[in-house]
Amino acid sequence: MKEVTRCGWSSLDVPLFRDYHDKEWGVPVHDDRTLFEFLVLEGAQAGLSWWTILRKRENFRAAFSGFDPARVARFDQKKVESLLGDAGIIRNRLKINSAIQNAKSFLAVQREFGSFDSYIWKFVGGKPKVNRWRTLKEIPAVTPVAEAMSRDLIERGFRFVGPTICYAHMQATGMVNDHVTGCFRHKELAARS
Repeated sequence: MKEVTRCGWSSLDVPLFRDYHDKEWGVPVHDDRTLFEFLVLEGAQAGLSWWTILRKRENFRAAFSGFDPARVARFDQKKVESLLGDAGIIRNRLKINSAIQNAKSFLAVQREFGSFDSYIWKFVGGKPKVNRWRTLKEIPAVTPVAEAMSRDLIERGFRFVGPTICYAHMQATGMVNDHVTGCFRHKELAARS
């Protein structure tokens, strides 16, 4: 049986991590709730490993009302204190408050553009950018598009959306295909673009 070749970062022999790589990472997302989920998770990751966040993802989902931005936008100080006591998530006051602020800004973007999807995908012209990186070392942490996205999000009141976080968001939600060319997912996702 031929072994499947994957991106080197997914080499942990852990089903959760491998499933994320094989089924989610780089797949174009056009669902607003899922886009909000990744904004919250990417912001929570700042300074931490994605593995840490991925292991806590279900806890985040429960703590942040299924990533419903309308509900998160209504979180009050009592809810913040409750979240700070929840060992199942990242208990950082700045990150929790930013998720609430981001929910409010997210709703404003939805009102202006009809959906967050319509807004965010305009940064890549509405379709995934297919990169052709041969090695992980070639993949940038930041691009000019991610820098432009970061500036615009910050102007709209979003927090924890620096260029590196924005590029990670683009990778996770399939705005860019950054699977290395030898990975089985690169060709599968490129064929959909």
